[in-house]
Order: sequence, then structure tokens, then C-alpha cells
Amino acid sequence: MSEGFPALDEGHLRQPDLDALRPALSTHKPRILILYGSIREVSYSRLLAYESRRLLERLACEVRIFDPKGLPLPDDAPVGHPKVQELRELSEWSEGQVWISPERHGSMTGVMKSQIDWIPLSVGSVRPTQGKTLAVMQVSGGSQSFNAVGQLRILGRWMRMITIPNQSSVAKAFQEFDADGRMKPSSYYDRVVDVCEELVKFTLLTRDASDYLTDRYSERKEDATKLEQRVNLKSI
Repeated sequence: MSEGFPALDEGHLRQPDLDALRPALSTHKPRILILYGSIREVSYSRLLAYESRRLLERLACEVRIFDPKGLPLPDDAPVGHPKVQELRELSEWSEGQVWISPERHGSMTGVMKSQIDWIPLSVGSVRPTQGKTLAVMQVSGGSQSFNAVGQLRILGRWMRMITIPNQSSVAKAFQEFDADGRMKPSSYYDRVVDVCEELVKFTLLTRDASDYLTDRYSERKEDATKLEQRVNLKSI
């Protein structure tokens, strides 16, 4: 058996760089975008989004919430649609995101999925969500379930986001908010606080090193091949 590794391009393999993992830390407030998955007049995912914003602002974050009302279905409007542009600009602005969906028919809502589908995985050589942190939460009308948060995790991985370990699932959400729309004290509320704290920590830990953390051998190799091909074409 020959030594070494089959088909490994040593020139594009990089050893761990401790300096890149410990860059100078930014001092501005973490920028967090919250998406919620319902346009109902009484929306518990929206109320949970507002509660999360209060907590994140208390944790010294700059927070924006996207209102999905008026967002067209994916492919039913051009990308220049004002709501699509608003969503994409907010996603690009953010360093971390919170996705909150109701569970409907055992899954996330179409409103939630439409928002994520409008955010592109790549624009040219830029990946708009890559390296951003993500927290996932859900609200349920009945007993506690984790179907929606599980699906949101899959989407977060697909969007190349750093999805934090903690998550929140609020069962019988209609019982968990008071007449003013504030979340009542409970173990569910405590878990929401846990999630917000953890999101801020992970965002502070990774935002300045996200380019290094998402730097991939396969993509470096592919980019080098494309560059070589362009150089060869120019020399013809």
C-alpha cells in the first residue's frame, strides 16, 4: 500500500491557524435578524419574536424583525420585489439570525419556508448566509413537539449557517402569553432566555472568524482550477 492519501492536493491543504481563530474582536453590537412564520392577526410566533427581541436588546444586540406580510411566494415575483429586497438586505446585514415558526400539520409553515427560500444560497462567489449564527424556535397549539425546529436545523445547515445547540419549543402557546402579548414566567420562557444568551455568545465567538471557519479545502481546490483555466484561455 502506498503512503499518503489518495488524490489529496497538498498544496491546498491548510493546517489549523490559531491566529485566524483568535482575531481582533469587533466592538459593535451583534446584529441579529429575527424571522417568524405567521401572518395571522394573533400570531404567537410573532409574539415570541418580539419577546426574543427584548431579550436580545437586553443582551446588548442590535435587532431587526422582518414582517413577512406581503412577501410573494418564491418564483412568483422578480427578485427586485420590494419585500424580497428588504428581506435579502436584512439577511446580509445580520451576523446572526433567529427563526421562529409555528408547527402546522407537523412541520414549519409555508410562510416560514418562503422567507428562507427567498434568501439565496449564493450570489456569484458570495454566500450571503455562510458563517452567520442561527437559533431556532417553534410554537405549537398543542403538546410539545420538535418537528419544526428539526426542519429549521436542516435548512440552517443547508444555508451554511452555524446553528447553536440550544433551541426552544413552546407548547400550547396560547397559554404562555398574557393580554399584553408578553410571555409569562415559565420553564418555556427560561429556555427562550437560554437560547438568546447562547446565540449572543456564539455570535461574538464566531463573527470575526467566520471567513476562516467556513474556508473549505474543496472550494480552494476548485477556485484554483478555475483560475488556472482562465489564465490558460487568456494565453491562447
